[in-house]
Amino acid sequence: MATHSKNLPAEERRAVTVESVVALAASKNPSEITTAAIAKHMNLTQGALFRHFPNKEAIWQAVMEWVAERLLARIDRSAQGVESPLAAMEAMFMSHIDFVAEHPGVPRMMFGELQRAEPTPAKRMVQTLLQHYGERLHRHIEKGKTNGELLPSLDNEAAALLFIGTIQGLVMQSMLAGDVERMQRDAPRVFAIYRRGIRST
Repeated sequence: MATHSKNLPAEERRAVTVESVVALAASKNPSEITTAAIAKHMNLTQGALFRHFPNKEAIWQAVMEWVAERLLARIDRSAQGVESPLAAMEAMFMSHIDFVAEHPGVPRMMFGELQRAEPTPAKRMVQTLLQHYGERLHRHIEKGKTNGELLPSLDNEAAALLFIGTIQGLVMQSMLAGDVERMQRDAPRVFAIYRRGIRST
């Protein structure tokens, strides 16, 4: 990446910067990723970096926008054309896990942003991502209740929270173990337990 980052159009330079941050976060504590480290990774000067982003906060916001756009697109594609709401939710679950396995720096950045006390633009972007994710889950859950696949008494909000929380738990366990592939190995059997808890039969 570093060897191709000079003399790029502005939009491409911004995209390469975001991808560099995601790559750096896979091996470094996100709070320790400085603009100097980003510029070095891209084989640029900090001055060149700041021609495209006014400050580090703007870079972080762009990274969270990148994550939101790609993650939501990934789960939407996975559920597209799947008639069964429960099968669609399983496809979303597995595709989310695969996305994190491909970009292990993403959850580290997201957890870091959500721990910050101040309402940063990047933190608001994460909150918006979770809101849009939840809306997608609510639609599948409601459809599942309507067609009899899911328990009619199912608490939609709790089911959506548990879905996202289960993924976060798998990701955290994988990070603690230092084994990114662990979440992919564990995801099918963990979702099987979730599925038994919400389906009607």
